[in-house]
Amino acid sequence: MATNEPGIIDLFSGCGGFGLGAELAGFRSTVAIDIEPNLQSAYRLNFPTARTIQADISCMNKEAWPFILDGEQVDGVIGGPPCQGFSRMGKRDARDPRNTLIGHFFRNIKIISPKFFVMENVEGILDAENIENLQSAIDTLSGTYIIVGPLIINALHYGAPTSRKRVVVIGYKPDYVDHIHLSDFPSESSHSFVTVAEAIRDLPMPIAEERGDLELGWARYLNANHSDKELSAYAREMRAPPIGQLGWKTAIERMANGQTSGHFSTAHSPTVIQRFSNTLGGKTEPVSRYPRLAWDGYCPTLRAGTGADRGSFQAMRPIHPSDPRVITVREAARLQGFPDWFTFHRTKWHSFRMIGNSVSPLVGRGILSIIRQKMFHAVAQPRVRA
Repeated sequence: MATNEPGIIDLFSGCGGFGLGAELAGFRSTVAIDIEPNLQSAYRLNFPTARTIQADISCMNKEAWPFILDGEQVDGVIGGPPCQGFSRMGKRDARDPRNTLIGHFFRNIKIISPKFFVMENVEGILDAENIENLQSAIDTLSGTYIIVGPLIINALHYGAPTSRKRVVVIGYKPDYVDHIHLSDFPSESSHSFVTVAEAIRDLPMPIAEERGDLELGWARYLNANHSDKELSAYAREMRAPPIGQLGWKTAIERMANGQTSGHFSTAHSPTVIQRFSNTLGGKTEPVSRYPRLAWDGYCPTLRAGTGADRGSFQAMRPIHPSDPRVITVREAARLQGFPDWFTFHRTKWHSFRMIGNSVSPLVGRGILSIIRQKMFHAVAQPRVRA
């Protein structure tokens, strides 16, 4: 499919937060690869023109990529290799096999040889016991790419109503991309943050969970008028229809009728409801250790929990600012920067894992917009320098 938009490959794609950010920045997601079918199921749904491939990136070699790309031009590669082995939360294990996926990300960069790449990971990758792993991987590209970073960025500074710090490494070939300065990236004082109220106050109350493969928790906006002046600028942005060919047809049609998915409730016992009620906004409930959101504050980092191979543990879910309950999938999606047309999974557990694992689309858009503006040409030929 010929287009004027530069193409990207999304490695460790998950549900597509980073890929959506790339699309919003003017790129086109051509190929998305992930080993986890449940997490990647949303990519297939929301990116109908992308090729989604379930594969182990550690097993991919130079023979695989010509077959995958089939002659298609690719300009960039993005990806967030699994970070649990580096995370400062929970038990860290230097022998965690997922730690080696950093090296496999850079190994595949060397094979694909894109004009640029962006890698995202947790802050813990910069700790003394991990930084050598990262630096060794970066060094394999020495002489080919100009490296920017590692940088620590925060989703708050990219317009998301959540504090989520991450490490980013950018590499680019100077024949295709102009010089990228650290000053190109948002600073802490560059703008005010979006509040929880601006992000979720217009969303409906949770609904009772239904059974069935196609049930996704559809509910109507509190005010279905998309042009309502009482909506925050953020809510209006989240309610906007998708660009281009993005989105699942059913979700787009439902949104036109004022409905969105992801509103199933979570059952709580009377004791838990009482504890949640007694917890003030901005404070942590002492038994569950769940934080309670404050309307005028921002959300703490949303976490993913673990997959079936790691015990299927549920991550912390913040408590709603005024209701004694945890937030819904759609509220979590809003707080992470996903638009309302984006569809997740019929189970809350997989949906929260998708959101917690993802790069905020707003962060992806911010970083990749900088690169897009610096590219000499959208496709094919390097710039001829004077």
